[in-house]
Amino acid sequence: MSERSFLCFILCLQVLSAFVSLIWATESTDEVKIEVLFLPENCTQKVRKGDLLHAHYDGYLAKDGTQFYCSRSAQAGKPHWFVHGVGEVIKGLDIGLKDMCPGEKRKITVPPSLAFGEKGKDPVPPNATLIFDVELLHVRRGPRSIEAFKEMDLDNDKILTKEEVKQHLKMEAKKLNVQKEESYFNDVVTDVFRRNDQDADGTLSIKEYNVYEHDEL
Repeated sequence: MSERSFLCFILCLQVLSAFVSLIWATESTDEVKIEVLFLPENCTQKVRKGDLLHAHYDGYLAKDGTQFYCSRSAQAGKPHWFVHGVGEVIKGLDIGLKDMCPGEKRKITVPPSLAFGEKGKDPVPPNATLIFDVELLHVRRGPRSIEAFKEMDLDNDKILTKEEVKQHLKMEAKKLNVQKEESYFNDVVTDVFRRNDQDADGTLSIKEYNVYEHDEL
């Protein structure tokens, strides 16, 4: 190898090394940071994707600590009900809630890429890192559990229709005194069938419903 070729080779290695370092630096800022503030002694029931969560959470701007949301002062101070892992909250918060148990409290720091990004969302400014103080009150197995499958499958034919799934969701919402738009139920049903109706026949078998792999919602 000539001296010139060798120098070019070294230069390329240096550039590649700098590029890799930059990638790692970028990725490290795109992680959700979780700090457990309180963990109850009994922590056997943990959040899984598709579960219905009941929680209080306060949101702050990491830059200056400005509070932009407080569930205890919004909506008459009632905790929020939402399904975990289906996009009802920002992605970073979904990630930060994984494996929480009822009674647990966490501080969750979310980077802009997993929050509201470059555009922001009033009152959150663009490129804002967010901090959430979360208290998880209750966890209910969501519409993807085997228990829910049996409840929906009233004729015991081991097949679910879209209407059966939707009616079950509505029944659960009514039990919990939660009001949701019709579009919410349609979206959840559409997502479940899109992911699992492998033969595209408009129904779900037990295998397609994936009840034995609940975390794969």
